[in-house]
Order: sequence, then structure tokens, then C-alpha cells
Amino acid sequence: MKITSVDELSLLLKEAEESGNSVKALTEIYPNLTEKEAYQIQLTNVEEKVKKGQKIIGKKIGLTSIAMQELLGVDEPDYGHLLTDMHIPNFGEISLANKILPKVEAEIAFVLKKDLIGPNITFEDVIDATDYIVPALEVVDSRIENWKIRLEDTVADNASSCLFVLGNERYDVNEIDLPNVTMDLYRNDELMNTGKGDAVLGNPIHCVAWLANKLSEFGISLNAGEVILSGALSAAINANEGDCFTAKFPLLGEVSISFT
Repeated sequence: MKITSVDELSLLLKEAEESGNSVKALTEIYPNLTEKEAYQIQLTNVEEKVKKGQKIIGKKIGLTSIAMQELLGVDEPDYGHLLTDMHIPNFGEISLANKILPKVEAEIAFVLKKDLIGPNITFEDVIDATDYIVPALEVVDSRIENWKIRLEDTVADNASSCLFVLGNERYDVNEIDLPNVTMDLYRNDELMNTGKGDAVLGNPIHCVAWLANKLSEFGISLNAGEVILSGALSAAINANEGDCFTAKFPLLGEVSISFT
């Protein structure tokens, strides 16, 4: 089938997600795909889910590390939407049905008590709008074959979003030295990697401010009550059947998930 429009690319990604069968990189199928068109594809598929009864409950930030930006040849992060059916309880289980090549990464989540409407959102605005922070795990999965993605591919694919888990303990953002928060990520009790808060644009707060300002280009805001995943503190780890992942944050507690 010859793809001739971004609407057809939206449908291609939608079918891949529903079937659990990956597709070739959109940038191979449609070489002139732009970042703006990629966000259009993302929004089209998010709006379709909302029409079917899901609700937007937050946003996620991706590509916050210099290493990932250099890998994809970009100089800024990207973002995706979090929907109701993406939230898994702490210590819950995830079915691998319809998942393709899921990976797990640990991060810090912000829950807002005020709207953040860009442009010109500052570091201090984010602190003022934050209700609390919690440790989080994000499960990312790419509908693109073998994760062979460029920026436009992951943007169109809702920033490779899949599922997320939040820790139980809530913390005041003013009481935590976020750049110096440390994290150990375990798979089946084996330490896989470590991370630190300054790995994401120097401070997760900068990530949330960037997101609020980026979203203003699309007439979208961060809203009170939403969850904001501020970016992975270390590399994503492949998940397989039977795996249990736990992120241990000395200052924020633990968050864990198992795969069945």
C-alpha cells in the first residue's frame, strides 16, 4: 500500500498499536514527514481515543538526556499524552499481550494543582503549580519495527508511550533536592542501572517548564490534576514475561511493576 498522507500514517500507527504488530519507520514510508506533521499524527490518534471514552490524565516528556538527543540528531525533548488506560497501580501486573518490544525506565512524576499555560512558563511557575512529586516507572513501547526511530517517528507514536506506574508516597517539591535525587533500577533483584535527577535537563523542573512552553505552540496546556512524567533518569531496560522491575529512590521510596 502506498502511503500518500499523514492521515494514512495515523491509521497505520493505530492499527499497529491495536494488533501488536510493528510497522516500518514512518520516516521510511513517508520520507518528507515533518516534526509538525508528526505531532499532528499523535494528536489525531489521541483525539480518537478520547472520542471513545478515554481521558487525558497527563503528559510525558521524552528525549531529555543529551545522549538520546544526540542519537536522534535533535536538540530538544519531545512529548506525548497519558490516557486513563495507561495508568497501572504500584506493584501491579502488566500483560504483554499486544505489546511489541516494551522497555522500562524510572523517572520523577509531578502532579499539578494549578494549570500551566505557556509560553513564558518559568522554573518558579512549575514549583508554584506542583501539588506533589512521586517516583514513577514508565513502560515505553514502539510501534515502529525494532525501535529504528527518528524524532518524527517517536513523536507520531505518542513519544513511544505505553503505560506508567506511580509510587504511593507523595512529596513536597520544595523539600526535595531534585538534581541530587538518586535512583537504582532493578530487574528481578539485579541492579540494571542507576540515575540522578540532574540527568534530565539538569533538573526535572526544567523539563516541566519546557513542556508547558512547547505545548503552547499547539494551543495545549498542562492542567491541574494532571500527571507529568519528567523524563527517564537512566537508560530503558527491556522487559520480558516474568520480569519484575523496581526503582528504589532513597529520597522518594519505591515503585514496582511485574510482567505476565
